Amino acid sequence: MNEKDLSTQKNNWQKTRLQLRRVWALSLPYFQSEDKWRARSLLAACVGLNLGMVYMMVLFNDWNRVFYDALQNRDAEVFWQQLGLFGILATCYIVVAVYKFYLTQLLELGWRAWMTRDYLQRWFSHHVFYRLELQAQNGTDNPDQRIQEDVQQFTADTVSLSLGLLDASVTLLSFIGILWMLSGSFSFELGGASYNIPGFMVWMALFYALSGSLLGHWIGRSMASLNFQQQRLEADFRHHLMRVREYSEAIALDRGADVERTSLQTRFAKVIDNFMRLLRVQKRYTWFSSGYGQAAVVFPMLVASPRYFSGAIQLGELMQISSAFGRVQDAMSWIISNYSNLASWAATTQRLSVFSNQ
Repeated sequence: MNEKDLSTQKNNWQKTRLQLRRVWALSLPYFQSEDKWRARSLLAACVGLNLGMVYMMVLFNDWNRVFYDALQNRDAEVFWQQLGLFGILATCYIVVAVYKFYLTQLLELGWRAWMTRDYLQRWFSHHVFYRLELQAQNGTDNPDQRIQEDVQQFTADTVSLSLGLLDASVTLLSFIGILWMLSGSFSFELGGASYNIPGFMVWMALFYALSGSLLGHWIGRSMASLNFQQQRLEADFRHHLMRVREYSEAIALDRGADVERTSLQTRFAKVIDNFMRLLRVQKRYTWFSSGYGQAAVVFPMLVASPRYFSGAIQLGELMQISSAFGRVQDAMSWIISNYSNLASWAATTQRLSVFSNQ
């Protein structure tokens, strides 16, 4: 690794640490507020339901093996038994999924309501709203947008990304052992010597996810800064539209319509220009992520198929390997799946942190 790569890696690590500190500073007050017991209870329930979802996926993974083996063996009795078991598992999964969604939304809503009240109270205290307007060019821009839009996006993204990361971590820990036991070993000869790699499918999943994460980060690394800029430009354009409506009489009396229209068109041109740059990055990233996701469907089958065709494993075990590989690969690829959301979340967090420090 050369000096430039080390410097880039250090920069990325510093940005990550700064982002986590900002999130912690913005999040902690709610969970220590007067609503703390409701907030903590909802958070604990959401965590428990996420763990329940992972457990259900483990049960479904084992069901795959028995069900497809029954199909291969033409065993009608086991087939119908497994269909009945599937009905029970599916019902439990639906109940857990519904309450996971409902309680997660309640947590986001409660957090947003508390943060909005807190920011409104601070905004109106000691005429802060007036001071911020005077400092708009050099300080905090568009406080109305911070309170309305950024608070909503921050709470929603923080809850969904945090629970998503927890889900990915627990899924990885749960399925990597299953995949290790199922994958067997890979033996080959090189230079006259024999080599044996245990848990071959685990290493392949790690290779696939790690290479995809590195490539995805390289393609989409500019998304965070462009998202931050887009939010700022959109808010600035909307703010000046509101000012035209607010001062419409003065603008009409001073015959300033042409000047205001030109100013708004200039601001909107900046919105479009930045959006097109963001769109080009997102387009490249979508090319990559779509191809990566489609290849992941057949990749485990391709790697495990020699063992199936040699008779070492049955159809049920092949399907179980494919399912476990998919879970492990999805968990390891969490950053790829959420890269756009992470970029938007980082931009929103930065905007709220600046606003909170005013």
